[in-house]
This record gives sequence, C-alpha cells and structure tokens, in this order.
Amino acid sequence: MSRILSVNLAVPEPNPAKSVGVTGITKRPVDHLVAVRAPGPKTTGLHSGLVGDQIFDVEHHGGDDQAVYAYAREDYDWWQARLTRRLANGTFGENLTTEGVDVNGAVIGERWRIGPQLVLQPTFGRVPCVTFQRKMGEPRWMKTFTRSMRPGAYLRVLAPGTVWAGDPVTVEDRPAHGVTIALAYRAYLTEPELLPGLLERDGLPADLRETLSDRLPRRR
Repeated sequence: MSRILSVNLAVPEPNPAKSVGVTGITKRPVDHLVAVRAPGPKTTGLHSGLVGDQIFDVEHHGGDDQAVYAYAREDYDWWQARLTRRLANGTFGENLTTEGVDVNGAVIGERWRIGPQLVLQPTFGRVPCVTFQRKMGEPRWMKTFTRSMRPGAYLRVLAPGTVWAGDPVTVEDRPAHGVTIALAYRAYLTEPELLPGLLERDGLPADLRETLSDRLPRRR
C-alpha cells in the first residue's frame, strides 16, 4: 500500500552555516491533522505548504514549486545501511515521509491524491545545500547525496486539503513525457549530455523546460 508514513514539521534550531542564522531543516513527526495549501511566491508568501511548518532561508527554499518535500522511507533504509546510523523520519527535512511510493521515479507533472482532498504534483528533486551538509556531518555529503540519485521530490499544491500519517497516496494522472524526478536530476546535476534529449520531448511542463534550458548553456 502506498501511504504517508509520517507528517513532519520544523523544529527551529541555530544555523551557523548560513547568514540567516536559523534553520527548520530538522523536522519531527506530528500526530495530528495538518492543513496543506499553496504558500504563494517564494520570498513573499507563506513559504511552506504545511500550516505549522517553518522555513527561514526563504530566498532558496519554499514557495509554490517547493511547497512540500517528500522522501521515501525505503531510501532512508538504503542510507542507513551505508551510513551505519539510524535516520528517523524528518532527518532530511522532508514534510512527508512515504512508504510504498516511488518518489524518485515519479514523473514530473503527475498528480498525487492524498486522502480525500489533497492533490500534489512533483516538480523537481532536492538539491543539497551547506545547511544539509552541516546537519549530516558526513564527509563530502553534498556530493554523496547528489550522486546517490535519491533526492526525494518537491511538490506543488494543486488542491488544498489535510494530511496525516496513514493517508493513502494514489497517482491519478501520469504525463506521457516520462521524465522522472531522478532523470531530470541526473541531467541537471551530473549528466548534462542528457539535457538536449530531454528538451526535445513533447509535453514537458513549461517550468521544467525552462529549468533544464537554463542549465544547458552553463554546461557548454
């Protein structure tokens, strides 16, 4: 069964890695219903899509295209085996820890229905930052995380609703272009030779096409 394993909200803590000084990257599971809505523009909106969550580096995180972050429990288990340490839900800063959901294999632009009302849409993978590096305390963590091709997915809110642990996740619609979170991530960060082929595909969302196109000249 595909479901939400936990819903996680920020626990603010000091962040010497950035000038903002505070971070909400550490998130912990909550045992109550959480409202989810589109937060609006990145710097001037409500920042996180989850009511009660907090984002402090609003220049780089949050906003409509990064309203929600999802990470699969199966990928945590993969990391635990390699890092030989326990990784609790919310450690990577995700709002939704999933079970039975192919998060990295999600086609960008598909529709996830969660519970009776909430509809989310994958937009792109998570690009690691220095705050994540500091939190994990692993050598060369940013490169290690990037090369793993297990970025998790940012999602936008198509229809507001509520979410809590145990809610089923159903993929209602999957675009034919076939560009997954993992494939777009590879092209963007580690395999630029994939970019031209992806940009030729019909049906790519306009924002994804723009993101990949912007990356192409930089790699030449």
